[in-house]
Amino acid sequence: MNSPYDDTGDAVRAALAQGRAAVLPNPAPLTYVVAATTPYAVNRAKDRPADQPVALWTHHPRTTDLVLKALDLTPQAARTARSLLTDERVTLLAPLRDDRTPPAWLNPATYVGWTLLFGARWDPLLPVLDEHPVLYVSSANRTGRPPAPTAARARAMFPDHVPVLDPATLPGITPDTPDAPQRAATTTIRLRPDGRMELHRSGAQDGAHPDPTAYLRQLRARVW
Repeated sequence: MNSPYDDTGDAVRAALAQGRAAVLPNPAPLTYVVAATTPYAVNRAKDRPADQPVALWTHHPRTTDLVLKALDLTPQAARTARSLLTDERVTLLAPLRDDRTPPAWLNPATYVGWTLLFGARWDPLLPVLDEHPVLYVSSANRTGRPPAPTAARARAMFPDHVPVLDPATLPGITPDTPDAPQRAATTTIRLRPDGRMELHRSGAQDGAHPDPTAYLRQLRARVW
């Protein structure tokens, strides 16, 4: 079995260290994402305006702690936010406090008082991700195309200078089976200051539920 630093793993680590974008896998049923240490690299890779807002990847515990302190949430809602990010692996739209200045690195993920946070923390990727406590992320797609569900689809979509990390190079990873659920981008949840949750964008996590109400009801039971 190859180590995560062989082949495309080396290329991905080099790209991130140099401020360039790389495409990374996620656990099923999530699709791939494109990540970089700057929002501009993410947007350039996606062929969209360089100043378009992106999500902050809260993969690093210290980064998550700092972000939670900047959010306008009750203590219980803050605990809910952490669970949504680390356990549910959703994308979270959360309100920022107006009585303190958030970290400057949160600005690219902020729009009109709300910040967009991507929460998937997948153990096989941590040796690569934890070298960069602040990473920006977006779905692995070029403008107008669906997110890539496989390494092959990602390679076909992105230019050669954007490396793609194939999960086959990660230890202990088995390929999707033919009957595996179809991969999709993450569900996005809007979290209100008092902890109320709303479905902002449908995605992988809510896809198996009959409707948003049923999904949110089960989600509240798990995280609240």
